[in-house]
Amino acid sequence: MSGTDTASLAVFALVATLVSVVAWRHTRATTVDFFLAGRRTGMITNAGAICGDYLSAASFLGVAGAVYASGLDGIWYATGFAAGFVPVLLFVAAPLRRLGTVSLPDFLAVRFDSAQVRVAAVVSVELVILSYLVPQAVGSGLTWELLVGQGIAGLSPYATGIVVSTVAVGGIVVIGGMRGTTWNQALQFGFLLAVVVWLSALLWAGGFSYPAAVEQASAEPLQAVVGDRLVGVTNQLSGESARFGAPGARYGPIGQAALLVTLVLGTAGLPHVMNRYFTAVTGRAARATTVWVLGLAGSFYALAVLLGTAARVMVAGRAEEPWLAELTVDGVLRVPEHALLVLGRLLAGTPGLAVVSAAAFAAMVSTIGGLLLAAAASFGHDVVARIWRPSASPRVAVVAGRGAVLVVSVLAAVVAISVEPERLVATFPSVIATMVTWAFALAGSALTPAVLLGIWWRDATARGAVAGIWTGAIIAVGALVVGLVIGPDPSDGLSAVLLAPAMIAAPISAVTIVVVSRLDTGPSVRPRVWTRMHGTAADRQTERMAQITLRGRR
Repeated sequence: MSGTDTASLAVFALVATLVSVVAWRHTRATTVDFFLAGRRTGMITNAGAICGDYLSAASFLGVAGAVYASGLDGIWYATGFAAGFVPVLLFVAAPLRRLGTVSLPDFLAVRFDSAQVRVAAVVSVELVILSYLVPQAVGSGLTWELLVGQGIAGLSPYATGIVVSTVAVGGIVVIGGMRGTTWNQALQFGFLLAVVVWLSALLWAGGFSYPAAVEQASAEPLQAVVGDRLVGVTNQLSGESARFGAPGARYGPIGQAALLVTLVLGTAGLPHVMNRYFTAVTGRAARATTVWVLGLAGSFYALAVLLGTAARVMVAGRAEEPWLAELTVDGVLRVPEHALLVLGRLLAGTPGLAVVSAAAFAAMVSTIGGLLLAAAASFGHDVVARIWRPSASPRVAVVAGRGAVLVVSVLAAVVAISVEPERLVATFPSVIATMVTWAFALAGSALTPAVLLGIWWRDATARGAVAGIWTGAIIAVGALVVGLVIGPDPSDGLSAVLLAPAMIAAPISAVTIVVVSRLDTGPSVRPRVWTRMHGTAADRQTERMAQITLRGRR
């Protein structure tokens, strides 16, 4: 590792630690302060933090890697990731914040007035968190492997990167809570955006043209690395050789639809992203924040697509360089997720690699931090303070949440170390983006239907929500397991749906909620809960005053 690399990582670690310590000094041992930053996060800060939370390794390394590996078909990831905030803006953000809860399971439990709903939601949330954490840790291992190339304490460079990232971020979250995580995420997103803008500016200053690059990359049939050789990629729409600039390099029509539906539906069920809306000052601020998120995330993904295309052309043109020859087979990268890292070195030498690597770590640290905080909230608040020990003090809930952070960090690191990215590349051309899609599938199948129907259908009942959450989770997990066992077949629509199952699991979950709720004779939503989600400001103030009066009479 060069002096530049060391300096970049040292500065990055120092800033993150200082921010967390400052946040710790301003954080009280209360659930609202530790888990929600006191509900005083400003609109712009929250938008930056949401982007930092959302733009994970799958976004920073994965989207560029998917475009590098699959050309036009890789853009579906960027489209789905960005479009996922449209339903959040239209249907979720404001009502979610107005109810005034602490976490996604807490929101569902209060809406349906049910401990069983809370349990089902907590289990689903923890599954989503773990399945989302693992690819982030994999990305940190790949980045460390390329940047540092050395292990610690007998570990491989890949395993060392995983351990360092999970332990470091776990410590940051334990110290700083939501306040420290918010500031870190907002700063890290600003750094991410600056890096992709900087790389794009270097390209344009060198005369880069996106249309010309697509044309150049499409001149020859698309090839991928399998083992130590190149194999041709078949177009799933025409059966001919795939081209970089033509659709069908990876997905057929059903596969494209399944991927987009999974990504769009999954966003509203991601606990680490939705929990950020509880930190907004008001429901209106939550909705306005989402508008900012759409603009910022859309700009980021557009530039990521451009950079992935540039990497495809530039790597092939300079593959004879010794350092690059080790990472390629006949001009094609062995691991597509290296595309952005390699592009940084091609454009700006070793300092460029160091800067892009620091940005990659920032992306992973932001998302890992958000995921660990979501795990802390669901365990500390929902499990300990609401299920196991309802009489527990806020301090006990915070301590339990901090303990959950450490446990989940270790579990994610163990699972990620067992993953072998280079062996998976032959099966999944963009490993990190593909693995994150599985987390979106779980979230979109188990949680999103309950969230949407809970917000917009008054007659949805607790039994219906429990049945829908479990049904969606079981179908999604079962489909993913079957899909992984039989292996992906791009030409088979069923295989594509099994690996992005929200297209079938989410509708079944929603229908289950509706049918069971219709058959259920139990109560539906409480009037005051509905008023808090959908009433005018005057209605909500009247309801709050009524509750204060009732408590005073007691």
